Amino acid sequence: MWDAVRPYTARLVAAGLAGVAAELCGLGLVAAAAWLIARAAQQPGLAALSLAIVAVRGFALAKGSLRYLERLAGHDVALRALAELRGRVFDALAARRRGGDARDGDALTRMVSDVDAVQDLLLRCLLPAVAAVVCGVAGVVVCAVTVPQAAVVVAGGLLLAGVVVPGSAWAAGGRAAARAAAERGRLAVRALDVLEGEDELAVFGASGRFAAVARESAARLEAAERAAARVAGTVTAAGFAVQGAAVAGAAWAAMNAGADEVAVAVVALTALVAVEAVLPLASAAQRLREVLQAARRVAALLAAPPQPRPKRPRPLPRGPLAVDLLGVRVAYGGGGRALDGVDLTVERGRRVAVVGASGAGKSTLLAVVSGEVAPESGTVRLGGVDVASCDPEVVRSAVRGLTQDAHVFATTVRGNLMLARPDATRAQLEAAARRARLLEVVDGLPGSWDTVVGEGGRGLSGGQRQRLLLARALLADPPVLVLDEPAEALDPAMADEITRELLTLPGGGTLLLVTHRLAALGAADEVIVLDRGKVVQRGRHEDLLARPGAYRDLWESELLTA
Repeated sequence: MWDAVRPYTARLVAAGLAGVAAELCGLGLVAAAAWLIARAAQQPGLAALSLAIVAVRGFALAKGSLRYLERLAGHDVALRALAELRGRVFDALAARRRGGDARDGDALTRMVSDVDAVQDLLLRCLLPAVAAVVCGVAGVVVCAVTVPQAAVVVAGGLLLAGVVVPGSAWAAGGRAAARAAAERGRLAVRALDVLEGEDELAVFGASGRFAAVARESAARLEAAERAAARVAGTVTAAGFAVQGAAVAGAAWAAMNAGADEVAVAVVALTALVAVEAVLPLASAAQRLREVLQAARRVAALLAAPPQPRPKRPRPLPRGPLAVDLLGVRVAYGGGGRALDGVDLTVERGRRVAVVGASGAGKSTLLAVVSGEVAPESGTVRLGGVDVASCDPEVVRSAVRGLTQDAHVFATTVRGNLMLARPDATRAQLEAAARRARLLEVVDGLPGSWDTVVGEGGRGLSGGQRQRLLLARALLADPPVLVLDEPAEALDPAMADEITRELLTLPGGGTLLLVTHRLAALGAADEVIVLDRGKVVQRGRHEDLLARPGAYRDLWESELLTA
């Protein structure tokens, strides 16, 4: 996590120095003003007050300017570090999702709440602590120079306000902070379950039950936050009580030492400002206890072993790539095999359909080819190059397309498409949309290409959403295009028309197309049939229908349900 902050260390130090200087100016301002007012009451000559008058003005102007610089530099560092850290967290979460080890709610909590909480380590914990320590020491020094006896009282007040009270806040607020952090993560997961799955929950009559679970989680979070707020209120009151006692004690000690009224005023108000500078440590301690929970989660995520990268990555050939799988095995989480010793060769530029019953391993096959899932054993080659010897980013750029978890973002239709190719021209957008039968949908939208669609494609029908995702995949035009059920949610006639066109139009890269509809596969160069993670048949559509086997069984089942 420190790696995200290290490039901005100089700015962080500048922010800390500006904060310390601002606190010292505040201390000097109050001490000088106290001396000026008390001394002026004795009616000396103006010359005796001129230096104090200038000091008050200088401290006042400097305090405001330095505080502004501290806020500017501190927030600049925090926001830059957050941007860097959020990118690293996103990469780590993406790697976890490729391994099937993440939920959307958990990912949302890590990306938003946990990373945002880390900035408080800088702005609400580190910088205030540095300023408090320096200002507290300076206050004791001023009191020691003015009335040594009062310095002991001020030092005691600072220890109470800066050590005992924050320690109590840490201990008392820790349990509530831990509960609140845990419940915040659970609520994010359950709220997303309700919001993202509302249609499915409504179909199964489970909306009320899931909403009740989310409300229970919200109630537990509210209780934990109320407990933390009670601790915060108690700690704040204790801090003010210590501050008042320190001021009264310092004044009493100065008077008992025989100091004049000017010294008593300086000591009392110096004690007020010095203790006030350390009061934020109590809330910082409580916030630190909360932030550490988030920081540990982020640190644990970033500490996960990164995806191995070769020391000298090999480049991939240009143009369409051949795909070779040699003895590839992929295990399920429960111990079964999604792919079991798959040997497969797809020549460059070929259009190949992959079919099989649900759970046969079709989507896993595409995930292995695209580098989203690492095989347990075996070799994957693209263009004759072992992908293990390539940069993973290069592999993912070469193999792209439409997967089952493809996402529609809350932005314009144009923005969703241009994620695949940011430099795409209007002609390229229209060509991809025309092939995906999206162009007529765009023409019917109120804002055409600039119509904003909701998160996950809200506002679009299932078929429109699928066509948008297909158009985005086609716009990418990678060397290897993988399409997982590209015509899903479309009516059978349009689905077969699109599938047939995908398999016959010239140009483009090598195509691997997973589908459950077989009617249009006569246009495919080859059909591969998977069953329980193994390739059980392969060949032309007509040849596979001519002999008994899994493919003809699938064909007959499709005819029966047509």
